[in-house]
Amino acid sequence: METRLQYGTPAKIFHWLIVALLLVQYPIGWLMPDIHRGQQPGAGMTFHVSFGILMLVFIVLRMAWRLTHPVAPESSLQPWQRLSSGVVHWLLYALVLATTVTGWLFASFRGWSLQFFYLTPLPMLASDNAAAGKAIDGLHQAAEWALLVVIGIHVASALAHVFIYRDRVMQRMLPG
Repeated sequence: METRLQYGTPAKIFHWLIVALLLVQYPIGWLMPDIHRGQQPGAGMTFHVSFGILMLVFIVLRMAWRLTHPVAPESSLQPWQRLSSGVVHWLLYALVLATTVTGWLFASFRGWSLQFFYLTPLPMLASDNAAAGKAIDGLHQAAEWALLVVIGIHVASALAHVFIYRDRVMQRMLPG
């Protein structure tokens, strides 16, 4: 397995697709109304879970791509920057994975019947269980906030490389 110096087109596509889905997911998740016991989810939840499933597929593909197509750390980075960059990237993968899986589990434990973008039924991962649903919902919300914090760190670091260090590190993930 050869280590590359730049991210390839598939890695960039997965990265920016996940960014786009997160930009859709957070507003949908925060703006949709609460769904109480006995209620069936509406369009907001259907789209939220559908986009979440897409994100789950893309993050698994992105992780597999990264493992099979490694990219060497930027040589101009200090050792602490290389280490923190790796930690932040793997935290992002883990938190996106955790957020999507806990969201899917939450919908499953609520006993909902959802469709993927109203096209085909989604397989549910568990059966109706109110106590488990409440616990998973707490994990889902914690993962959402942790992901948002790590995204903030990631974006702040990228902007620091653009505006402070001016070392073109961010260019490795930009299209082109």
